[in-house]
Amino acid sequence: MTRIFSGVKPTGHLTLGNYLGAVRRWVEVDQHRAEALFSVVDLHALTVEHDPARVRRLSRQAATLLLAAGLDPKLCTLFVQSHVDEHARLSYLLECTATDGELRRMIQYKEKSVRARAAGQGVRLSLLTYPVLMAADILAYGADEVPVGEDQTQHVELTRDLAVRFNQRYGHTFTVPRATRPEVAARVMDLQDPLSKMGKSHVNGAGIVYLLDDAETVRRKIMRAVTDSGRDLEYDRDGKPGLANLLDLMAAATGGNPEALAGVYESYGSLKKDTADAVVELLRPLRERHAELAADPGHVDQVLRDGAERARGTARPLVDRAYRAIGLLPAG
Repeated sequence: MTRIFSGVKPTGHLTLGNYLGAVRRWVEVDQHRAEALFSVVDLHALTVEHDPARVRRLSRQAATLLLAAGLDPKLCTLFVQSHVDEHARLSYLLECTATDGELRRMIQYKEKSVRARAAGQGVRLSLLTYPVLMAADILAYGADEVPVGEDQTQHVELTRDLAVRFNQRYGHTFTVPRATRPEVAARVMDLQDPLSKMGKSHVNGAGIVYLLDDAETVRRKIMRAVTDSGRDLEYDRDGKPGLANLLDLMAAATGGNPEALAGVYESYGSLKKDTADAVVELLRPLRERHAELAADPGHVDQVLRDGAERARGTARPLVDRAYRAIGLLPAG
């Protein structure tokens, strides 16, 4: 059976972009067709300045939201990354396989290091090396597929390169994975800045729909979405990014086609209203289920304990094999 791995960082509250770009596919497709592992990758949240209590709180919230969205522990493995030591164990072996140059070429490192310096902060070494940890997340499980957004494709390519290089140097050890992406709304953009993706940790949340936003907040944000000049409503990501983003949202929420939807509407106002209504209805059952799960934290804890145990059982033999392959003396 095909094996899938993907994860979400607890660096902010999960957004509509996270749901449409990744989580919905995990729920509706991936957990049913493959041996699927999904992780709250909390170690990745430590690459920048952070509040420890907030990381813990957001890690639990992310796990709860993934369950609320429909991930079923009977069908998939849901766990917290730091609960499985094999991620950190394998990461060092892959650091010994990667090069400084290929890590410094990572787009996210370039962008985040510039922001850190502009804020007067030091750039943590982990910000440079975290794509290697991401590679370890994937390779530890022998994953065939990695469902990711467009902005993470470069990291999966690095993972592939490291797997091939390790296999060539030390003998076949790792499966070489491939990235997969949903066709519609793979990259939902910020409603106030449609040239930037809808990110969890953006300073200004006015253009971000969070999964736990109430209905009125969702409507307000969508109705205030930035639009483009000209009255013609046509799907043009380059020429009319604001309109294209709204059409992508509408299509993703209703199962429609963004190009076809462009011909249905004659005004931005009517498109925004229908998009807001569709998104509110899309998120309503998720918020209701989240409230139920949040009231029973013991259940969520048990799911995560069971998931970590299963994940550990899958990863440990492969990582042990990698340790032997690279030349490390087995423990007694």
